[in-house]
Amino acid sequence: MPSTEPGLRSIVAVCLLTTVLLAGCREEPVEEVAAPGDGTVTISGDDAIVATLNWTPPAVTIAEDDEDAVAEAVDRAREALQADDLYATADSAIPLYLALAQRPDTERVARRGLQRAQARLLALGTQALAEADAQDSIAGLRAAHDYAAVARYLAPGDEAVLRYLEGVDASDRLWELNRNGELALQAGELGETGGGALAAFRAAATLREDHPRALQGMAAVESALIRRAELATDEADYRGATRWLAHAAKIRPGFPTVADAEQRLQRRRDAHIRRLRDEGVAALPQIRGPDIARERLARIIDIAEPGDPVANDLRQRIDQAVHYGDFRPGQVFTDALEGGARGPQMVVLPHGGFMMGALPGDEDANDNEKPRHGVRFERGFAIGVREVSVGEFRRFVDATGFQSRAVRRGFSMAYDERTGNFLRRSNVDWRSDYVGRPAGDTMPVLHVSAKDAQAYVEWLSAQSGQRYRLPSEAEFEYAFRNGSSERYPWGEGTPPEGAGNMTGALDRSPGGRRWGNAFPDYGDGYWGPAPVGTFSPNTWGVHDLAGNVSEWMADCWHENYRRAPTDGSAWVNPGCRNQVIRGGSWASSPAQTRASWRALAQVDTTNARLGFRVVREL
Repeated sequence: MPSTEPGLRSIVAVCLLTTVLLAGCREEPVEEVAAPGDGTVTISGDDAIVATLNWTPPAVTIAEDDEDAVAEAVDRAREALQADDLYATADSAIPLYLALAQRPDTERVARRGLQRAQARLLALGTQALAEADAQDSIAGLRAAHDYAAVARYLAPGDEAVLRYLEGVDASDRLWELNRNGELALQAGELGETGGGALAAFRAAATLREDHPRALQGMAAVESALIRRAELATDEADYRGATRWLAHAAKIRPGFPTVADAEQRLQRRRDAHIRRLRDEGVAALPQIRGPDIARERLARIIDIAEPGDPVANDLRQRIDQAVHYGDFRPGQVFTDALEGGARGPQMVVLPHGGFMMGALPGDEDANDNEKPRHGVRFERGFAIGVREVSVGEFRRFVDATGFQSRAVRRGFSMAYDERTGNFLRRSNVDWRSDYVGRPAGDTMPVLHVSAKDAQAYVEWLSAQSGQRYRLPSEAEFEYAFRNGSSERYPWGEGTPPEGAGNMTGALDRSPGGRRWGNAFPDYGDGYWGPAPVGTFSPNTWGVHDLAGNVSEWMADCWHENYRRAPTDGSAWVNPGCRNQVIRGGSWASSPAQTRASWRALAQVDTTNARLGFRVVREL
């Protein structure tokens, strides 16, 4: 007769210690918890069951001397077994067979019945476990526990019973893991960095591969992480959102859920970045616009990936607005004037810095070219592509009736071929060429004073609505050097062919004169100025800075650069009588063609070597 004492092996002890066990047949309330995102998990209100596998057989009474009663009990036991009524009542198969096993005359049939009942018990228990695992059925698990209690009572040491008890323990463990995972999920303990809901669901999935409840739980964790990413996106915390999605991507590799979420996040990030860029661009023309745009740029950089093209675009727009207004470096343009005419052609020079003044060791340098000092332009500016031409100056005179200095006094200094010198000649003014003949409209305007040039830029400003002026010394030298730090635009020595209209040893005057101090082995084909823009521009697109005609600057004359401005502005003293001229001319010596060369001239000076060009502020 089987022992009724609890003599299970260690596996039974483990089963008894399981915290999530089924208790009786009482139905417990169930709470449906919506998991964040697209998944839900079901958490039972109280899934605990009594920690026992004990079973007490119902009392069965069989009259000892009543053979009919005994036979009837045997028949009832057989019928109950056939009906799978195994243990619940006194009329169930196992209680009847246990009672019959106590009688010598029915012990044998009772033993066989108990064996069949035990086999059926284990079969039904195994079926209940399968139902519990496959359908996540608490009723199935409770039934399995009931079968386990009866089986343990019948044969605690039987191998089949022990294997079944191990299965019950595994199902208990599975239920416990899922239950713990669901509770952790409900508490927001997702376990993205270890522990929590994810660890519990993963352990359950390891215990029962492809277990629906565990897989559903992992999907719910994934959805919760995606939801956290979405909430982070709502707060513009895209880096945080990316971290949440990175955790989510590790849960179910290969599933499209996270990839779809990443695409949604990226679309929102891109839209946010574009909106910030548009706000920054729209603000640029406003007061404090660059400050507003920089704030938008900072926000873009905070949420965008490194090297984001939209961030780079806004950065360039801010830089352009700050340093160039509506223009860009290298842009060539003309301004519309009243009456439909156009102003001089201008080119935008880049903002930046350079070292101004004579180079160390330059033997041709004068003290007035020193000390060498740094100058930086925080904003770009536009300079005339060419010197102001006779035709451009004529438009000004025709529009205003302006009388230049040479017109008023009736003479200027012109070149005399007979003597090879510059002599005063009557009736020579801005309409005249270098020898006093009528000048073509494409020739650089000569015989203009600093005051004449100033009158022209003031008229040009009024006509265009923009601020035109004469260049500062620093602006001229900056344009002359165009990023180099040499004495000449080409470096050192003889100029390359076509470099400009300068004194060359190969040049000849109409009367056969040659220069006594010239660049050896160089000739440009001109004796006197060439039409503006005849020779190639420098790398910044500006013509004739080293030659053709020298040019008036806005600066008053100072004997050296001590205390000179370092921001590129003109150094002006109100009412000064002497202004700076810069740039070599068609009749300048090589030393006067250097980038740092400078000279003074009285503001009323006019001659055949001196003209001007304009600068426009951006």
